[in-house]
Amino acid sequence: MLALSADGTLPKVDYAIFADTGWEPRAVYDHLDHLEREIAEPAGIPILRVTSGNIRNDALDPDHRFASMPLYILNKDGRPGMTRRQCTGEYKVKPIKKKIRDLLGYPHPARVPKGVFVEQWIGISTDEFHRAKDADVKYMRNIHPLIDMGWSRSDCVRYLTSRGLADTPKSSCLGCPFHGNAQWRNIRDRSPAEWADVVAFDAAIRQGNARANATGNKLLGEAFLHRSRVPLDQAPIDHVTAAEWTARQQNPADTDELEQGVANGCSPWTCRGEVEAVQDDFGLTA
Repeated sequence: MLALSADGTLPKVDYAIFADTGWEPRAVYDHLDHLEREIAEPAGIPILRVTSGNIRNDALDPDHRFASMPLYILNKDGRPGMTRRQCTGEYKVKPIKKKIRDLLGYPHPARVPKGVFVEQWIGISTDEFHRAKDADVKYMRNIHPLIDMGWSRSDCVRYLTSRGLADTPKSSCLGCPFHGNAQWRNIRDRSPAEWADVVAFDAAIRQGNARANATGNKLLGEAFLHRSRVPLDQAPIDHVTAAEWTARQQNPADTDELEQGVANGCSPWTCRGEVEAVQDDFGLTA
């Protein structure tokens, strides 16, 4: 949408906002720098980077109130489960809303007057039109330009390719538990340093919430990043899941992209990984 706005296909936006969890793949930050330098700045569109902190550091800090990631749990009685997902709201939605209020001139806790609002573009394509929803606050009005244009994901890929942006990576935390096996394989095979990072994090969260542990409220079980509920460096990530196999059959042209592990991403308003997690995991929600 930023590129479409910059080239005049869509109206010029006032700002583009990127919510940074502090733990994105290096490729995402490099791509953002490229977008800013080559696309946004020439068009006079500021890219604002907002954050609520570093999600990796916060998760391991017993002194920090951490919004939980959806970790896979193996209870002491052997039953599977998952912790609640609060990270998207805390690390993506919250800082974006804060910045929007600042831009409007009514930072929290000031009341935003009736009739004062922003139009917020959300990049949902026709493939996922069911995810298009109204904003939950009156000072934001959600607009879905790709749906209005009738663009599917394939249309977006073709356009990005024509703009020299074919290698656009999906934004998501390096250690997101909603990664599919293809994404884990991509990190392992293409970025050894990032793989070592997520393996170390997986080991560090085995006993759950660091703050709860520090106060003596340990998790009644063990926490894992991979849905198999075994240590990440031992997990069966070379297995092609049912969801990945189905995606390959439905979109054979995207096989290379799937193998690079970019099928799932985390948008502030549409966490694409949840569907695959539900399909491949039948554990109880803790």
